[in-house]
Amino acid sequence: MTPQMVMPMVMAPLMAFAVWRRVRGSFGRQPIRRGRMVARIAILGALAVLCGLGGLQDVRLLEGLLGGLAGGVALGLLGLRLTRFERGADGADAYIPNPWIGGALTVLLAGRIAWRFLVLTPAMGQSVAAAHAPQFGNSPLTLLVLGLTIGYYVSYYAGLLVHHRRFERTQATG
Repeated sequence: MTPQMVMPMVMAPLMAFAVWRRVRGSFGRQPIRRGRMVARIAILGALAVLCGLGGLQDVRLLEGLLGGLAGGVALGLLGLRLTRFERGADGADAYIPNPWIGGALTVLLAGRIAWRFLVLTPAMGQSVAAAHAPQFGNSPLTLLVLGLTIGYYVSYYAGLLVHHRRFERTQATG
């Protein structure tokens, strides 16, 4: 195995596992875990800030990221409208997300990352100097898709927390 193939061989199973977990979380009844949602919001927010700082070197990258974030927030609000809350027989609160939005975003992000790996792997092998190696994130389209995903999940989880609090209040009074 050539050194250029090590990274794709390591990343492929990790990406498959991440996609499987994300798709599994987009279907069916999901328990509300406030701590995990807050942690995800913080991690994704930090990732967006870091990508934004990296995008300051090229305004096209920043535009891609900001456009994706705006579109992701709009999708997150749509996803919230299509989400149902319920309380199980055990008394635990849960939500049922719309499977199509989260699934489509996951497939879009995984497809874009796979495409970038396919395009950049041969270029990395041909590059003599590391300084001239192509960068993975130097694509406005990649940052647009990443921003779309980050914007969706940050707004969706934040909205779930707000709506869950309202749901608890209506359940307590009703």
